[in-house]
Amino acid sequence: MTYLSDLDTSNTVQAEVIKSERITPEDVAEVRSIIFKIRHPDFSYREGQHVGVLVPGPHAFGHDNHFRLYTIANSPQLNADDDIVIELCVRRCFYIDEFSGEQEPGIASNYLCNLKAGDAVTLSGPYGEAFELPTDPQTNLLMIGSGTGIAPFRAFIQHIYQRQSDWQGKMMLFYGARSGTENLYRNDINNDLDKYYDQKTFQAFEGLSERPWMHHEDDGLHDVLSENAEEIWELIQDPKTHVYLAGLERTRERFEDIMLKTAGSSARWKWMMEEMKEQNRWSELIYS
Repeated sequence: MTYLSDLDTSNTVQAEVIKSERITPEDVAEVRSIIFKIRHPDFSYREGQHVGVLVPGPHAFGHDNHFRLYTIANSPQLNADDDIVIELCVRRCFYIDEFSGEQEPGIASNYLCNLKAGDAVTLSGPYGEAFELPTDPQTNLLMIGSGTGIAPFRAFIQHIYQRQSDWQGKMMLFYGARSGTENLYRNDINNDLDKYYDQKTFQAFEGLSERPWMHHEDDGLHDVLSENAEEIWELIQDPKTHVYLAGLERTRERFEDIMLKTAGSSARWKWMMEEMKEQNRWSELIYS
């Protein structure tokens, strides 16, 4: 496991906000698509990598900067001026202070969500290869996520659509949300993912909570995985299949619980999972 304190933040670049727009309606949690441009010849990235955001302080405990990682939500691209363009998918977060019991704004998420076009931000990285895209166009991609865990998968799908039109492997995306309006990149405000649905190899299965007003943790992912468990299990047994998990810890727990039951025994599932890990066909980006 990689900890934020282990990452080198000494190499930084300056980014400028091109656009920040809300991609969820006003009556649900705020999630924004924030697009930056970077004019730095030594900065480059690949799908599945992250950038660090350094929020200027001072902050609590004498920290000059507050550091957080965000997964890049677009395939590498340049604008007309040859600036590098990156997009982040950011949910405005709040937490309950354990001492005062009051709701407090998350430092990095609120900092990013408050940015306007023209604002400057200090970034570091990129970091990680957790979600490296296979080069073999026969590869099957099984992508499972919820919330802002959609970010690396969107970058994958963009890359294949724009640069690898000969892709022949299956692409299956299972995505959970508490309501239809919380489906990021596929709702009435922003339906970016719809443009890729005509690809013959791409299927998306959405899970929606049946009681979004009652269960904060119910995003419908468990149900949609259960409904397609046999097809998922069959795909996993194909040696050309790569599995990607992104989101909160419960995303992995739900997937493993369903696969354990579908495999017929815990020993069979554990053997399959270990084999995929040994063959570098299992990747995950899990956050708390």
